[in-house]
Amino acid sequence: MKLMKLWVLIVASVLYVGNLPAHPLQAEPINHAFVYTFDQFNIPEDPDEALVNGGLLLLAELNCTACHAVPKSWQERLKVKPGPDLSAVGSRLDPDTLWLMIRSPQSRKKGTQMPGLFAGEDGDEEKVEALVEYLSGMKWDAPKVPAGDVERGKELYHKVGCVACHEPAKDVRPPKAPADAEVEKPGNASVPIALADAYSFTALSYFLKYPLSMRPSGRMPDMRLSEQEASDIAAYLHVGRVAEKATARAALKIPKQGVEKGREVFEKMNCVACHSNGSADAPIRKTAAKPTSELNASNGCLAEKQSSGTPRFDLNDLEKRALKIALAMIQKEDAPKLTSQEKVDWQMSRLNCYACHDRDGKGGPEDPRAQYFGVNDSTAESLGQLAHLPPSLDKIGRKLTRGWFEKILWGQDGSMRPYMDTRMPNFGREQTEMMIPWLNEADVAEKPVTIDVSGLAKHHRAELGRQLLGAKGLACVSCHGLKNRKSLGPPVLRLTHAAERLQPEYFKELLLNPQATQLGTVMPPMFVGRKKADQEIESIWTYLREVEGQPLPEGLMSSEDFELKPDKKPIVFRSFIEGVGTHAIGVGFTGGLNAAFDAKTSHWALIWKGRFLDAMSNWQDRAMPPIKPLGTDVKELPAVSGVRVFGGYKLDKDGVPTFLYQQDGKQVEDTLRPTKNGFEHIININGQQTKEVLSW
Repeated sequence: MKLMKLWVLIVASVLYVGNLPAHPLQAEPINHAFVYTFDQFNIPEDPDEALVNGGLLLLAELNCTACHAVPKSWQERLKVKPGPDLSAVGSRLDPDTLWLMIRSPQSRKKGTQMPGLFAGEDGDEEKVEALVEYLSGMKWDAPKVPAGDVERGKELYHKVGCVACHEPAKDVRPPKAPADAEVEKPGNASVPIALADAYSFTALSYFLKYPLSMRPSGRMPDMRLSEQEASDIAAYLHVGRVAEKATARAALKIPKQGVEKGREVFEKMNCVACHSNGSADAPIRKTAAKPTSELNASNGCLAEKQSSGTPRFDLNDLEKRALKIALAMIQKEDAPKLTSQEKVDWQMSRLNCYACHDRDGKGGPEDPRAQYFGVNDSTAESLGQLAHLPPSLDKIGRKLTRGWFEKILWGQDGSMRPYMDTRMPNFGREQTEMMIPWLNEADVAEKPVTIDVSGLAKHHRAELGRQLLGAKGLACVSCHGLKNRKSLGPPVLRLTHAAERLQPEYFKELLLNPQATQLGTVMPPMFVGRKKADQEIESIWTYLREVEGQPLPEGLMSSEDFELKPDKKPIVFRSFIEGVGTHAIGVGFTGGLNAAFDAKTSHWALIWKGRFLDAMSNWQDRAMPPIKPLGTDVKELPAVSGVRVFGGYKLDKDGVPTFLYQQDGKQVEDTLRPTKNGFEHIININGQQTKEVLSW
């Protein structure tokens, strides 16, 4: 009876998985080694001269050069990419999955770039079993991950950028698709994610959070997910999960082979050519293979019928043709010297940057995928594709500073489009750092503009720039926000970090001729016909460079911007304070207690609770009318008699001021310190201290 119940559960689970055609794991299988950009940009009708670059891409991405040496001039171009790190693979994949993946990679994971090394000859099953035993022992101390939410994971999967490469689910409608319209299916095949169902939940969540730790080549980039987001997506990818069992392995009843034999097979089969095993043992040697100059397309992995013992990639006819063309090229001629633009194109192709970005008319998400790229701010809808899609990379090399490139590519806080749901992934420093100088060189302007950013000219005044940006100037704030303040209209990029982000020459080039500099921009040509355009742009640059210490432009400014709010230390502020006089010194303490000292009479004149002071009239009104305390429970303290001579004040390590004055020839130090019930008033006269509590 128990066995019958168990069988019913298994059948029900299998049927459940089979009835999930909408799920990304049920994407149409790919029956050849899949390299996204090769499939995207190459077709059978291409002539040989157009297909050769695709063949070179396959040589690099299928890691042919990890085993086969290429001529020296080609080594940099066809640099080996590191395969998945196997140091904890035993914690990610169970023994059955390892057996299936090693025995026949293309059967277990359709579209995989991993070659099959076992053809079914005598002893192969024992070798595969030995590798399974060896790899199964590579484990980690499982990290703690939060529980995942399936619906939230489903939403994240379809909006943060996963569908740029992977299959969108059929039961998720793009944000803009009409309710009665049929959702268009992507024309390009999707990168397979078939092992997501094999990973344990913990391993999958950790992988989604830290993919570069397991796939250092950057082909699965870091999508900058939080731990919770990673678990949510993992929960979604595990819907209906039933781990595949290796029935052939069970039927063969292969005896134990031993870890040491597995290690020997790992070395002999040259697995280390692609994979790191994290072993603390003696280094495993790479096995030499034939150089590309000795490869024969008629009897190797490119042959129509492969002979036993050759790696099996399940290449399709177009891939075989492209590889043959590329091999012929590298065997008869040195690698051509690439321009900087060609280097950029090569690396963008290897990393599949073209899935999201276009550059020089190439790439960008195809429409069936682009329709999932949404926004989280309805006011951004007026920007059209500029709001939804990742930006074009045209002229990016002369646009961004080195520091901002680093933030975007592998750092933090580089995003400038908070209204866009799609995220800029991190491919790893080793995969992207070389692109910065390439981009800089490729995008040099034919006739560079000049801009004076010395700050020495008379018009280099931040206030002039602030006025130009404001609502009564050029009204830049109608579209651009600053600091924590939104724009008055559509949420175009905020200008807070403009001087840190943009090269000044590009900034001026853009303002002088927006449409020519950035195709498709909605920015109007505000400086056309303005006689002092050069000076005005430099004034704006000066303001943006000093923006942290400057008030906001008119239109973004509010009274809240002038309220003084004590944070970590007290604020000491000289002003005209109502009830104190023209020589008032306000002190706002953290915790909501405030006081004002009258320097003319040298005594504490006012105390109150809550908010401190508003500095607007002091900073904006030349007449400087007295300001009122913003808080409550305002109490005037008694006047004092006698002659007192003010001598300034000093601050202790916590920022609390002690006021100094002379009274009747005696030196006085006068301090207020907040307590639970009010202030402790401490007076020190010639070393003699008295204390009293001021409560109200």
